[in-house]
Amino acid sequence: MRKTGWAAIALILVAASWGLTFVLMKPAIESQPFYDFLATRFTLAVLVMVAVRPQVLRHINRDLLIKGVPIGAMLGFGYVTQTIALELTTAAITGFLTGLYVVATPLLAWLFLRQRVTRKVLVGVVLATIGLALISVNFENFAVEVGQIWGILCAIFFAAHIVGLGLFSPGLNTYALTVVQLATCAVISWIGAIVDGYQAPETGDVWFAIIFSAVFATAIAFFVQTWAQSHMDASRVAIILTSEVVFAAAIAVAVGQEVLSLQVLIGGVILVASMLVVEWPTKKTASVES
Repeated sequence: MRKTGWAAIALILVAASWGLTFVLMKPAIESQPFYDFLATRFTLAVLVMVAVRPQVLRHINRDLLIKGVPIGAMLGFGYVTQTIALELTTAAITGFLTGLYVVATPLLAWLFLRQRVTRKVLVGVVLATIGLALISVNFENFAVEVGQIWGILCAIFFAAHIVGLGLFSPGLNTYALTVVQLATCAVISWIGAIVDGYQAPETGDVWFAIIFSAVFATAIAFFVQTWAQSHMDASRVAIILTSEVVFAAAIAVAVGQEVLSLQVLIGGVILVASMLVVEWPTKKTASVES
């Protein structure tokens, strides 16, 4: 299998871990301020990565910081704006608006990198947008409000992060770049947490959510994403990662947090179809790869 194939599989596993983390974080954030949760999560993730490979610190040089800190800032601001949107509007609307990074990513890649948007990607983006809408939106109550503006900003930040990875990750030390990104997220989160006083997790459930999200859905997941993006274009990565919504819905149903409606089921099927449209090899591609 080509590296792009392994990268696609790895990204699906990343999306699955993020889907599970969404379910774990929902009750955890209710008992701890979100800035404090994010600060603990990203700090722990950085400490774990450095403890596993201490020599990574020798690879963090000026060039890597110049490229890694802005990428990490986009990721950190994405998490912050997503949480603000979640506080000001419903989870369904926030989920849909966050998913708009699928649309924003190829547009930003075209605008700043002049990457051509292929017909397959356009079809995939349209299908993914429809699927996300069916999964996340209550069409009877949809209306523009302040919280939705924050959600749109969140989508732009996440799209910028994906495009930035695609631009800067090739040729850099993947592990070191991941550490720099997560450390930047931690700094942003700590700034927000210190303003009103940091509150440590008080229950075992919150600590479990933090440890899982820090190790599996942050340290390992973003390392895998950074590596995968050095072998795949930004638009493909964005569409594959939207499967996070499907995993989150399936896990939420399995543990009894949500009831899967027909609308959500249809949206999930369309979302998976969007990934297949983009990833399915054409005859031209197959002949080149062989």
